[in-house]
Amino acid sequence: MDLFIIGAIIVILLIIAISNIFVVQQSRAYVVERLGAFHKVQGVGLHFKVPFIDRIARRVSLKEQVLDYPPQPVITKDNVTMQIDTVVYFQITDPKLYTYGVEQPMAAMETLTATTLRNIIGDLELDQTLTSRDIINTKMRAILDEATDPWGIKVNRVELKNILPPADIQSSMEKQMKAERDRRQAILQAEGQKKSAILIAEGERESAILRADAEKQAAILKAEAEKQAAILKADGEAQAILAVQKALADALALLNEKAPNDQVLKLKAIEAMQTVANGQATKIIIPSEMQGLVGLANGIVEGTKQ
Repeated sequence: MDLFIIGAIIVILLIIAISNIFVVQQSRAYVVERLGAFHKVQGVGLHFKVPFIDRIARRVSLKEQVLDYPPQPVITKDNVTMQIDTVVYFQITDPKLYTYGVEQPMAAMETLTATTLRNIIGDLELDQTLTSRDIINTKMRAILDEATDPWGIKVNRVELKNILPPADIQSSMEKQMKAERDRRQAILQAEGQKKSAILIAEGERESAILRADAEKQAAILKAEAEKQAAILKADGEAQAILAVQKALADALALLNEKAPNDQVLKLKAIEAMQTVANGQATKIIIPSEMQGLVGLANGIVEGTKQ
């Protein structure tokens, strides 16, 4: 019977000892109290707590966590009520402060987020609220991070997920956006027509310039051709005159070699006069010394005809 009691006591002690052995997982921390007061924060690994004296007050996750709050009614500076839902990304950095800093930290975070959002939106008008998401997110993150620091919480990021204005304002905004799109479309169409007209005018101007240049070049080429033709014609006439003069000089040279008398020279002069008479001249002036010889030649020609 004594052995049974001793064995039972040993078993009970083993059960108690085993039940007070605990393992802390990665990215977690356990807050341990001794006799109701804070004792230590146990990190990753195998640990043992004193039975009936120590107790685990809170198991804390050190991972980054996300709180997605439902839409909150907020009023803007111009008295427009809208619904905004917020997402907060946070991380517990001090398990002791998180455990003893505030009662129900998550509820406190939600309330603090809602009041901070209302305060920031209350200083903005509707249009500013819709176009200043980044500014609102930055302000909220800074305020929440500072306010939750005594709670051992680090706020990493705050995002406004949806901003829902009232139905009538949303309808007005859609109409305004449609009118703005129509206006931009009309402006773009007018700009396109303007650019098209400018391009057409520039094309016509360039075409006119090219035509003028072509006509100018054609006129220059025509003038050059006429100039070359006139030069060639003049050269030809000059060559012909030179040939005639040369032939006459050669004939005179031959006559001089034969020592002709007066009668031969006069006959040659008559032949020259006949050649001249065959040209375009309308008047022929005959030297006085040749007139008798011409009359004699005419008499001989008439006698021959009879």
